[in-house]
Amino acid sequence: MMPNRSTDALFQLIKSLHKAEKRHFKLYIKRSSAKEDLKIVELFDTLDKLEDYDEKILLKKLPSIQKPQLNNIKTHLYKQLLASLRDLKSTDTLELQLSEQLDNARILYHKGLKHQALKILERAREQAKANGKFNYLAQVISLEKKIETLHITRTIQEKTEKLTQEASEISSHIERVTRLSNLALQLYGWYVKNGHARNEKDEAGIRQYFREQLPADAFQLTDFYEKLYLYQSYTWYAFIRQDFLMYYRYAQKWVDIFDGNEVMKKVEIGHYIKGMHNLLNAHFDLRNFGPFEVVLKQFEEFATTPIAAQHDNFRIHTDIYINSARLNWHLMTGMFKEGLKLVDTIAANLEEYRLYVDPHRIVVFNYKFATLYFGSGDYNTCIDYLQKIIYDTSADLRIDLQCYARLMHMLAHYELGNDDIIESLIKSVYRFMAKMKNLTVVEEEMFRFIRHSFGVSPRKMKPELENFLHKIKHLEKSRFETRAFAYLDIISWVESKVYEKPMSRVIYDKYQAQLKKRSRQPSQP
Repeated sequence: MMPNRSTDALFQLIKSLHKAEKRHFKLYIKRSSAKEDLKIVELFDTLDKLEDYDEKILLKKLPSIQKPQLNNIKTHLYKQLLASLRDLKSTDTLELQLSEQLDNARILYHKGLKHQALKILERAREQAKANGKFNYLAQVISLEKKIETLHITRTIQEKTEKLTQEASEISSHIERVTRLSNLALQLYGWYVKNGHARNEKDEAGIRQYFREQLPADAFQLTDFYEKLYLYQSYTWYAFIRQDFLMYYRYAQKWVDIFDGNEVMKKVEIGHYIKGMHNLLNAHFDLRNFGPFEVVLKQFEEFATTPIAAQHDNFRIHTDIYINSARLNWHLMTGMFKEGLKLVDTIAANLEEYRLYVDPHRIVVFNYKFATLYFGSGDYNTCIDYLQKIIYDTSADLRIDLQCYARLMHMLAHYELGNDDIIESLIKSVYRFMAKMKNLTVVEEEMFRFIRHSFGVSPRKMKPELENFLHKIKHLEKSRFETRAFAYLDIISWVESKVYEKPMSRVIYDKYQAQLKKRSRQPSQP
């Protein structure tokens, strides 16, 4: 189990700092603070040395600070740390540069230096416009209008019409971007909570919501951000509905708009790496082995660039997405044992990033780890990872994975021959999946087979397995049954028993057959 994250914001901030940032803070505090601020340096040094936040231990190590003073000193240190980071990183991102220019313009305006303020705003306006930062542009124009309205600047005649027109255009643009970004966010939120559409009711609800929220002129939009959120909305819409071909097409469009505008990779790196993550997932779902390898290589090369390493948040998420893709490669090719070699390293990375990784991501990785162990025949270790999901307190995340973790947990005990608990597991898993409305025909057949198998002699088991395989094989292409095959390759599991081969070998043989088939066709998804 991963240790609990400290909930102390100051402690988290200090633990996130690199050596250069810590060194800069010390220099910053020496030149900008009074002697009485030495206490915050003491507090900083002490917190930096602690492994975990414990207020009692902290106060013991700081006799110069009394408990009633601690909160005020912590608040002061937190503000000074942010000020130091802002001073150090003011040129790192466009947003910080624009914020600094706006702050400077306001300071000059309040000093009565209106023309100097307007010059700064003019530069900020061009920079914001060139990079599509319309929210900042709206703030710039708002301040310009305020100055022009309240004071005679001798530019009023030339600027009035231009400012008015620009303000109207920006307002319209922001409204469209807000609507599309809301749609993308709502769809993504639905997926994080529920997973894929479970039935016709889910499908109908998603379709209706999407139609109602999508702007009528959606495909006439030309702005970068409008197209970005449009493609994101379609990506999540398709993924929820398990329309994997549409999912691929829009994930590709999402990445393509960055490839067509290299500057935006730096400005919106978070959106770019999320697009690459979804494009890799689309190739995984479609079993596009060749394109998957190409995109993964591109992503790995991008991870070594200065842009990718510029910010901790995006560096960490790039690493997480690449690790996820590497695991997916082993899962879809059947090379489970090779994939297991990555588990310890990835688990160590997750431990290192525990302050920054969301619970949903941990659940996904634990499920992938469990699947690798299940496919390798190590059912005990598989169960260990599944129990981390089953007993996770974030039970409202990924209901689908909560269900399939329980299903794989039941199958692992079945494989181990734990007959004394399997009957109660069948009942509890069935009840849980029915309650969560996550039962499909495939799962119903699976429960039926396992219940029935208890009364079947080993000599008669093979015909029963062949019958079970026949019942589920034709469901492989059914829209609402694909989840069962995507989350746990039930067909390959049954085939491994029918053909008396390891599950990993069955999947690997399918991979090789697909490669031969694709080699005779154009490499299009």
